[in-house]
Amino acid sequence: MDVEIVGRALSTLPGDDDHPYRTGPWKPQTTEWRADDLEVTGEIPADLDGIYLRNTENPVHPALKLYHPFDGDGMIHVVGFRDGKAFYRNRFVRTDGFLAEQEAGEALWAGIAERPALSKREDGWGARTRMKDASSTDIVVHAGQALSSFWQCGDLYRLDPLTLETVGKSPWAPDWGVSAHTKVDDRTDELLFFSYATEAPYLRYGVVGPDNRLKHLTDIPLPGPRLPHDMAFTENYAILNDFPLFWDPELIAQGKYASRFHPDMPSRFGVVPRLGSEVRWFEAEPTYVLHFTNAYEDGDEIVLDGFRQGRPEPPDPRGEGVYQRMFRFLALERMETTLHRWRFDLRTGQVKEERLSERYTEFGTISPDRAARPYRYAYAATQKPGWFLMDGIVKHDLHTGREEQYAYGDGVFGSETAMVPRANSTAEDDGYLVTLTTDMNADRSECLVFDAARPADGPLARIRLPERISSGTHAAWAPGSALPGWYEA
Repeated sequence: MDVEIVGRALSTLPGDDDHPYRTGPWKPQTTEWRADDLEVTGEIPADLDGIYLRNTENPVHPALKLYHPFDGDGMIHVVGFRDGKAFYRNRFVRTDGFLAEQEAGEALWAGIAERPALSKREDGWGARTRMKDASSTDIVVHAGQALSSFWQCGDLYRLDPLTLETVGKSPWAPDWGVSAHTKVDDRTDELLFFSYATEAPYLRYGVVGPDNRLKHLTDIPLPGPRLPHDMAFTENYAILNDFPLFWDPELIAQGKYASRFHPDMPSRFGVVPRLGSEVRWFEAEPTYVLHFTNAYEDGDEIVLDGFRQGRPEPPDPRGEGVYQRMFRFLALERMETTLHRWRFDLRTGQVKEERLSERYTEFGTISPDRAARPYRYAYAATQKPGWFLMDGIVKHDLHTGREEQYAYGDGVFGSETAMVPRANSTAEDDGYLVTLTTDMNADRSECLVFDAARPADGPLARIRLPERISSGTHAAWAPGSALPGWYEA
């Protein structure tokens, strides 16, 4: 392994930090690495060609009061594959907030679990303003560049997908910023996005063309401020949402941001033509959904799959610590999160629902070839009970109901898995699964490559990284053909 340290962030976190989400699997990194010809156990498939990207939350300063794992500074990791070999890079996203706090040597903005009034600066970003735009939630590749984003809205930061150097911000982003979970349609090379705020009309939706220029932006009026986290799209439509879990309006007026679930209100799904503004709303059973897996058109119906929460507001575990009480909203078994399907009849307005699995899973991905098309397989993550830690992979067969699982093992935790179709693939699951793991037993991190048709057989390859990385969330895959200069490098 050819390894070089290329950077290091100034950190003021205590060496004996005992915070439950800044230690152990969440211990942040400060070192930026360049590593080539990585050590491999097993064999990297010769036809695996492209890059796997993952975003992680890496705090470099203590919180002003209460740290939430979504507050950490964005750090992007990339593992590149070509000709049976692999390389690794990691870089902090040089957001305006990150650079300001590096200069100040301390945290300047309140986090998600804190009142914005605690911020030491009057400016800020986010759906509720006066927050730091950490750009630490999601990562996609569009128009040849990697784009990192923040779940409570902010700038979209552009990074070189190979070196991870921060290039700048997307110039087309609206004044509200952009939420995480932008969607890239590989067939049209369009990027679909939404943004939200505490001021009317509360939600906006837009489309960016393959030339990286804004081609559509429209208001989606809502009854009040909401907390949308994801969206979906079909060939002709975008699907947005208005769920009955949102900030308490009375508390917002006091500068406090606490979400409440309203079980007497329906879930609403807004179907809008991809380049249109006329929204048609469909009502369904009350719930909340963090992530959708796919959507497609089936005759007069739109089919939408995602992870429905049976208990969006789990009971408050009295007697436990403040962080355990706060993070019950991250525990799949407490929220009873299962894969679910909604059908919206465009002719009659009727909605049908069905549960697709009894297993608690989240962070679902599919073959990118099947996005906005009928599909059969979804690859999702299982979770260690009670903690925001992914401990395995489940392959959901939506035709037969069969589920195939691979567990990483005690003390080993993963992240969102990317499905990579094999060149000239002959089946939907003809390809590879790629993910990163954090192994607390061996104090190491690896990139794992599975056969997507048989993930339970275990990894085809284990690729060692130069340092154990922090547990994180969202990831993306980009084929070499989508990367400028990939074959000349």
